[in-house]
Amino acid sequence: MGKHWADFQYEIYLNGMSGAVPRLPTDLTRLEELTEQRLGPGPVGYVAGSAGDGSTARANRAALRRHRIVPRMLRDVHERDLSVEVLGRALPAPLVLAPIGVLSIMHPDAECAAARAAAAQGVPFTLSSASSTPMEQVAEAMGDAERWFQLYWPKDPEVARSFMSRAKAAGFSTLVVTLDTPMLAWRPRDLDQAYLPFLHGVGTANYFSDPAFQAGLAKPVHEDPNAAVMHFVGMFSDPAKTWPDLAFLREHWDGPIVLKGILHPDDARAAADAGMDGVVVSNHGGRQVAGSIGAAAALPRVVEAVGDRLTVLFDSGIRTGDDIFKALALGAKAVLVGRPYAYGLGLDGQAGVEHVIRCLLAELDLTLALSGHAGPTTLGPADLIEETA
Repeated sequence: MGKHWADFQYEIYLNGMSGAVPRLPTDLTRLEELTEQRLGPGPVGYVAGSAGDGSTARANRAALRRHRIVPRMLRDVHERDLSVEVLGRALPAPLVLAPIGVLSIMHPDAECAAARAAAAQGVPFTLSSASSTPMEQVAEAMGDAERWFQLYWPKDPEVARSFMSRAKAAGFSTLVVTLDTPMLAWRPRDLDQAYLPFLHGVGTANYFSDPAFQAGLAKPVHEDPNAAVMHFVGMFSDPAKTWPDLAFLREHWDGPIVLKGILHPDDARAAADAGMDGVVVSNHGGRQVAGSIGAAAALPRVVEAVGDRLTVLFDSGIRTGDDIFKALALGAKAVLVGRPYAYGLGLDGQAGVEHVIRCLLAELDLTLALSGHAGPTTLGPADLIEETA
């Protein structure tokens, strides 16, 4: 039997007997507004903002909303188990914390607080290449808990190789390669504030601490930080990369490799042909291409194309337990959640991230049970109906 995540609601009600109420809302869609009120416009805009006029971020929510759950009755759901196997690892629930860079702009405890929260709940934490804390330090904060490393594939192959060997040595099990950011998109909220933390050397910790990166500098980072920042900007990503280049990653990483940012079934097939282990159907939370397809609208075609060959994961627009239910019913094996945990971190540090994880999984547990499912494995497209506008 798995953990009954739904018991979190009784914990909340029992705490209420002594007058205690949750420090953060349990409707996680309210976190963004709270964060807007409490944090500065630069950091909030960086996390909450999207490409262009935000149409893709809205499309992500709309694509999930269009699918409605069809509950079934009189099925035995008294014992539930949310555990799943993903990429050969047993997870207590189909949830992973997505990679988000520069978390120090949200809270001084930054990535370590989010990683400890994930470890405490048994949920994998994905560390961004663009973290504000070096990967070894985050690994130390997690003990032996499940952790994944997200690679922004740099221009310099020596830095790429170094990142992979450091991540492997620090116990990161899965490599998540983000493909949808060969350059930064047009993001008006950041542009209007002229806010890009990297230019201040924030979010560059993995690079500045890397021997291969340092080898490309004329002087040590602390002696000429501006030169280090410009070196970082010049190599951060590489718009010239193509499918055959994946062989380089396969050669230098012996664990699972997942490609993040896949929306077209042909790209998913190309990932499978290249010997990858999984894909994340994602449009970067609407942060890269304005006017893009909503990620949940792309999910069924990708699952149909490669579901039997690859592990299909999903992110972009997940805010609630029922969102997770829908993504699983559409064929994802697990979901990655991003902004909600960043808001939780900004509002209440590690405890805020744990609150977000527990709310999501309590709501998922209850949604499954109340819809006639004892776990995620019985979900399928027949459990949803798509509303036509």
